Amino acid sequence: MKGVILAGGLGTRLRPLTHITNKALLPVYDKPMILYPLETLRNSGIKEIMIVCSPDHSGHFMDFLGSGEQYGVKLAYAVQTKANGIAAALALAEDFADNDYLAVTFGDNIFEHDFTKDILKCVQEECGAMVFLKKVHDPHRFGVPEILGGKIVKIEEKPKKPKSGYAVTGFYIYDNTVFKKIKRLKPSARGELEVTDLNNLYIKEKTLTWGEIKGSWFDVGTFDSLLTAANWAAKINIRSCDVLI
Repeated sequence: MKGVILAGGLGTRLRPLTHITNKALLPVYDKPMILYPLETLRNSGIKEIMIVCSPDHSGHFMDFLGSGEQYGVKLAYAVQTKANGIAAALALAEDFADNDYLAVTFGDNIFEHDFTKDILKCVQEECGAMVFLKKVHDPHRFGVPEILGGKIVKIEEKPKKPKSGYAVTGFYIYDNTVFKKIKRLKPSARGELEVTDLNNLYIKEKTLTWGEIKGSWFDVGTFDSLLTAANWAAKINIRSCDVLI
């Protein structure tokens, strides 16, 4: 399995900081944000990772991360020249994937959850796709699954009346049919190829499964969420130091 980190967002809600660099390179306590999803993939056993970034700050990622050797991974890069959606960004990884399974996450998502067992299960059971859910108090801000009989029957993006209290988090597993499915997508009302529409194609084929993540999850897109994530990281760091002592 290979990994993809999507980090091409403009980060408009974090301006003026994101006038300087990509939001995934902003510090979260003691390290740039991008290292959290990179470590999540690496700790799940994934060592080949592609980072998809925007042209504005692509050089910043390459200067900082380089080949990935110092982080125990092998990195490749792709540049998304148009802001045409998450699924469009993922499409840039087709050659990199080389018909393998992909674990996909975002440069601004931080997880405490260990995905190792989930990845093994998905591959062993030959699932088409797997999404990961988290109970939240404000599901209307996210993609929300409708669950019947323990199965997801539909995912709605930012619904006014959520069908459940779950959010679809920013971690996905896809089989090698994902790129054919992306080519079938039509742009949404905002002119983008949406990951929710991609997941719904798997649902229609009855090949999508799901898991519920444990521990904290941060979707860092605002100053408040950036501060909350940094405070969490500081506490985790202190606890780790206590264990070592």
